[in-house]
Amino acid sequence: MKKLPILLTALLLTGTVATACAQQGHGGQPAPASVSDIPDEAAPIFVPNLPRELTFAGERVPLEYAEVREALEREMTVTMYLHSRTLRTLRLTTRYFPVIEPIMAKYGIPEDFKYLCMAESGLDPNTVSPVGASGLWQLMPSAAKDYGVETGSNVDLRFNVEIATEAACKYLRDAYERYGSWTLAAASYNAGLAGVSRRLEIQGVKSYYDLFLPEETMRYVYRILSFKLLTERPQKYGFYLRKKDYLPAFENYRTVTINAQNIDWSEFAAKQGTNYRVLRILNPWIRSYEYANKSGITYTVMIPTEGFRENGK
Repeated sequence: MKKLPILLTALLLTGTVATACAQQGHGGQPAPASVSDIPDEAAPIFVPNLPRELTFAGERVPLEYAEVREALEREMTVTMYLHSRTLRTLRLTTRYFPVIEPIMAKYGIPEDFKYLCMAESGLDPNTVSPVGASGLWQLMPSAAKDYGVETGSNVDLRFNVEIATEAACKYLRDAYERYGSWTLAAASYNAGLAGVSRRLEIQGVKSYYDLFLPEETMRYVYRILSFKLLTERPQKYGFYLRKKDYLPAFENYRTVTINAQNIDWSEFAAKQGTNYRVLRILNPWIRSYEYANKSGITYTVMIPTEGFRENGK
């Protein structure tokens, strides 16, 4: 029984020390009151603060719904802490947004759909998914065929940024005409027109935010929204990019056309004063060293000019 007062005293002291440690933080320093109080040299992990209001393509996101906020916080956290991939994607915005934005405007597609492109491929035109979706817009072979985009093992125009953007815009325009909602059009880019339409009919709802979908599609629009928030205010979410950190658009190139048969791309590159490596950087739709081109199709090829390899210096 004499041990009881000693034990109680020890517990009280432990609690006091624990409280003091919690107040001080690591190393005896005061614990930060907010994320903004964390020193610059630290790498804080924090739950992102969401804005009070948010729209996608002019359509309101109902952040007052608990499940909507939670879903967006989840995707924001995933996107924020995939550091290397997200940083690379942010750096590429200055290279590819100037290419895709005018095409989107031509088709009347809201600018927010450029964030769909970020979510799909990380703005890497060479991306190939395990299921065969390819290019900046991750077009499936069937969708490419529907919109007249050539695919193949030697030439695949899904990897041509301009051509793929045209096809994606045509799809999104068709989806909007069907649903009357840009948010549902975005969801259908992942789940397909038939998949979204069938679930809308079965569930008897009209809004994406009322629709139950497969998990991948349930998360898809929120992933797009996460890229919108990060791109518009990167520093708020822990990404500090200087102007020089953004990658430049490709400059110092000319275009030529070719419709010859039995094309040897290395030989073609050499005749144009460059090499196969640089040719592939500018033309990722070229997928092999040779191409028979039996139909004599005409292709427009980007050729580097003086100063191309010094871009961004």
